[in-house]
Amino acid sequence: MKLCRRFPMKLQQKMFSSKTTIDPQEIALFEKLTANWWDSQGPLKPLHAMNTLRVPLVRNGLINQGVVSKENIYSCTPLKGLSILDVGCGGGILSEALARLGAQVTGIDANPSAIDLAKHHALKNNLSINYLFTSIEEHAMENIEKYDAITASEVIEHVTNKEPFLDACVECLKPSGSMFMTTMNKTIFTEVFAIYAAENIFDLIPKGTHQIEKCIEPEQLQRILEKNYLQTKEIRGMFYNFLTNEWCWCLPTWISYSLHAVKPKERGRFLQKQLIK
Repeated sequence: MKLCRRFPMKLQQKMFSSKTTIDPQEIALFEKLTANWWDSQGPLKPLHAMNTLRVPLVRNGLINQGVVSKENIYSCTPLKGLSILDVGCGGGILSEALARLGAQVTGIDANPSAIDLAKHHALKNNLSINYLFTSIEEHAMENIEKYDAITASEVIEHVTNKEPFLDACVECLKPSGSMFMTTMNKTIFTEVFAIYAAENIFDLIPKGTHQIEKCIEPEQLQRILEKNYLQTKEIRGMFYNFLTNEWCWCLPTWISYSLHAVKPKERGRFLQKQLIK
């Protein structure tokens, strides 16, 4: 495999040492769910409902960063002309929603069945989305600083080696680009309510979908991103009401949360700010 000459040595070393951050057990789990991706009342209905929060998170975050054209802000396609990489896109629930807002979306996933389904569903709905069966590490090799934004929604809690995964995501991001993530916090509340109760008592999601050991605290996630010079703009708590299948924003980050971070235009200025702090 020939490496791009611009690819940072730090990430080259991690690529050769770990090859990929994909967990075969996680892929096997989601392989079983492929047929249910577009069933809005099936086992993935919380993901469908989450679009009410995560789509505005991306749209408003990019507007606030000033990368959305003024003439597009109040249009039905505010993200027109912006390139977005949806990492761990699955069957395309978030990818399609962002494409409908005008974004040029690339969705990647390590589950070939999910990618095939996503391609079929997008074609059926006349949406132009570039779906690829690949890992973020492989994709980063040929796509340095290509995207205006990257989404990794409900993905990092399924990744064992989080640092190389995030390193690769950041490498794909343009200077001034935004990283949007949603995930589960590593707390007793998550373990009891979002994992044990959801999987074993209420049967909201299939058993074994989440492991508390793989969850990550917002502070730790922020620290990893800061190592890659990303500045955190916002961390917000998220709450899921399983009785109504609705998500809402909340102050505590005890169970779920979102994070928006931005890659600085000039790395030197960011380092200077960090030294002053």
